[in-house]
Amino acid sequence: MNGIVTLTLNPAIDGAAEAEAIQPIHKIRTWAERYDPGGGGINVARVIKELGGSALAVYLSGGATGPILDQLVQAAGIEIRRIPIRGHTRVSHTVHERSTGLEFRFVPEGPTVAADEWQACLSALEEIECDYLVASGSLPRGVPPDFYVRVGQIATEKGARLVLDTSGEALREATRQGVYLIKPSLGELESLIGQKLPEPSDQEAAAQELIASGAAEIVALTLGRDGALFASRGKSVRMQGLKVVPKSAVGAGDSFLAGMTLGLAQGRSPDDAFVLGMAAGTAAVLTAGTELCRHADVERIYGDIVRSYDEVPG
Repeated sequence: MNGIVTLTLNPAIDGAAEAEAIQPIHKIRTWAERYDPGGGGINVARVIKELGGSALAVYLSGGATGPILDQLVQAAGIEIRRIPIRGHTRVSHTVHERSTGLEFRFVPEGPTVAADEWQACLSALEEIECDYLVASGSLPRGVPPDFYVRVGQIATEKGARLVLDTSGEALREATRQGVYLIKPSLGELESLIGQKLPEPSDQEAAAQELIASGAAEIVALTLGRDGALFASRGKSVRMQGLKVVPKSAVGAGDSFLAGMTLGLAQGRSPDDAFVLGMAAGTAAVLTAGTELCRHADVERIYGDIVRSYDEVPG
């Protein structure tokens, strides 16, 4: 039995570097290069491992770049189930411009996945037992919009809880069936609801409407520097963002989701798991490029949050 399984349909080799200034036409010299395995579910599995947990990462990879991703995932010490595809795994790149402090992120759309390939992914999930199935990231070209609905059906048959972090039509289709937890950004929630949600009260009402409709049992709305909102049936908890000096926003949402899912899998209350997610998401912005969060930072920030509230909020 795997307590947590993550699913990444469109993973990436995440490159990161620094440059003095980004200018058109000119050759841009970079330094401090690093490469990490990336994509929503893989990032979640990396953070769970960093926090002392374990997760099985199921992902698609192929082409000339697939073996490189496989090496990076294995080097990260993550248990894996690789689904081979014919297309090339995408390579993304993040450049930190030292002169301005700005971060530039280049993210390709990735390969087209054939029907036999995404069907093989579903077959693999049917063979794996778990308590939490975290499906995170965009759907690659060729994968039908209702793919996460099928994943949810597999999870239900196993008695597993589906944790979903995606957007657009894939999110809309999945919430029509209903999932355990969704983690939209404000823009993704507004797109799902079909209206702007400028006020905190609007956001809380929208989250409660989704829960009442059966779209999700828990909504964890991430708001960047403005913090996050946790909503379950009849209950909403909002936490302000912590004041930190950010180095990179890469993987902050994935780190939040990893912390919250790990907390739930450990048997913590949803409120406490939410705090752990907040701590992990905040810790992720303290590291450069694609490093994600560090365990020591997460523990320190978690303690700061709990002390600031005298107890876990809620």
